[in-house]
Amino acid sequence: MIFSFFFLLPVFSLADAPEAWQLGFQDPATPIMQGIIDLHHDIVFFMILIIVFVLWMITRTLYHFHYKKNPVPEKIIHGTTIEIAWTIMPSLILVLIAVPSFALLYSLDEVVDPAVTIKAIGHQWYWSYEYSDYSQSDDQSIAFDSYMIPDDDLELGQLRLLEVDNRMVVPANTHLRLIITAADVLHSWAVPSLGAKCDAVPGRLNQIPLFIKREGVFYGQCSELCGANHAFMPIVVEAVSLEDYVSWISNKLEEI
Repeated sequence: MIFSFFFLLPVFSLADAPEAWQLGFQDPATPIMQGIIDLHHDIVFFMILIIVFVLWMITRTLYHFHYKKNPVPEKIIHGTTIEIAWTIMPSLILVLIAVPSFALLYSLDEVVDPAVTIKAIGHQWYWSYEYSDYSQSDDQSIAFDSYMIPDDDLELGQLRLLEVDNRMVVPANTHLRLIITAADVLHSWAVPSLGAKCDAVPGRLNQIPLFIKREGVFYGQCSELCGANHAFMPIVVEAVSLEDYVSWISNKLEEI
């Protein structure tokens, strides 16, 4: 009986990868993504109010100004009061939307004293990562390529077109800086759960801040058309505890 009771309880899990028939956002793992979702909900709230008001106005107009109810139409062509109202009210709504969006836009570019800097390089059609904070020279830096795992090599539970052979491992609850560039054509490094999307441009370095609030595995893909195999260069970020991250870095340094 006890087993049956617990079996019927719903099981909740965080969605850090796309799901079938998904319409909403993936679960946020960074303050930036949480801010994006909150701003979206705020804008939808105003949108619903506007839609309801406009539909009410249209319905009321069609009902009261029907030719059977008013065979002789009014000759009023201007209404100063209503014209002022429908000019000021949308402006106030735009201000209410703009104020939180400015704060969010500022946080997207603010890099807060990063403890770890990682360089992501886009290639046709894979990603490579460099951890240069732990080396004395370029020849000894931690660097590896990240290729998509083919369908024939997938293990049980792995996601098709999203799994890679080498994940980008980062510590959770730590300020990170990700430097993004490309070696050949335009790419875009994007992970929805992290609220991260940044173009990888050849000959140019772009940077984005990351602060992952929880441990987990987060999936993304290149979001810029980059050639025939554009759909086959996924991104996998694994956030681990600080102790596990230090152990992972130590093992990588031993391999050099």
